[in-house]
Amino acid sequence: MKKQKTSFFNLHLTSNISIALVLFMVGLLTWLLLTVTNYAHRSQENISLSIQLDDSISQTNLARLESYIKVTPFSTHYVYISKDSALTELTETLGDDPTSLLGYNPINASIELYLTQRYANIDSIKKVVIPKLSSFAGINDIIYEQDMIELMDNNIRRLLFFISIIVLVLLFISIVLINNTIRLTIYSKRFIINTMRLVGARNSFIRAPFIRKAMVNALIGAFIGIVLLAGSLYLMQIQINGYSNISELFNPKITIPVAAIMIFVSLVINYFATLFAVNRYLRMSTDKLYFV
Repeated sequence: MKKQKTSFFNLHLTSNISIALVLFMVGLLTWLLLTVTNYAHRSQENISLSIQLDDSISQTNLARLESYIKVTPFSTHYVYISKDSALTELTETLGDDPTSLLGYNPINASIELYLTQRYANIDSIKKVVIPKLSSFAGINDIIYEQDMIELMDNNIRRLLFFISIIVLVLLFISIVLINNTIRLTIYSKRFIINTMRLVGARNSFIRAPFIRKAMVNALIGAFIGIVLLAGSLYLMQIQINGYSNISELFNPKITIPVAAIMIFVSLVINYFATLFAVNRYLRMSTDKLYFV
């Protein structure tokens, strides 16, 4: 009896560890996907347009333009650069004052407009942002780095697509591995299932303890997987950047969804894998149990 209990314990321990390791890989790639997505969004919000203002723009028109920029959905923030500030910056860059040669300040005042992630792409800039801004009087030109924005947008799309494919493939592999682990666990109880069925127990009554045990194992496996993931990320951060950016590594906007996904995936896969495995033996005759 002691040997049988030890074997039963080892079987469930192996099952929990197997589930935890699979969920660890799912969580790691999900964390990577969300981290890259978050970094991409932050990078896109550094994209800006330079709104060149005409020297003749009135204070009323400038105030109207600034008021619009403050409330428009495509703006995160803006910086007004006066003619004198722009001239000072250009002089520092060139090492020479253009006014000494030209006799006047050739630089226009401008507004550096930073876009939200949703509008930080070429299509939105051309079809939405520029037409709306161009309707205001006093704007000389709107300048933006089209090649850089297109390159960034394409690279982000390719990277996210590549990581998403890997996550989906790993999720499929996870379903197969966890399903096989649970089927082996249920396989060892097939005669118990058959005995309960023969004495008249209802199918729902037979399934209930297996489903409960599967849910407990799912939570245990998910917990172990989350601990492994957190420990791995912690050690990785220390090795790369020391202790300075620990809060950035464990960003709640990323870690909470990753933990929730790991728990959800574990519960769903364990539930349906257990349900299908138990139903298989519920439908099987006693004679066939010896040959599966």
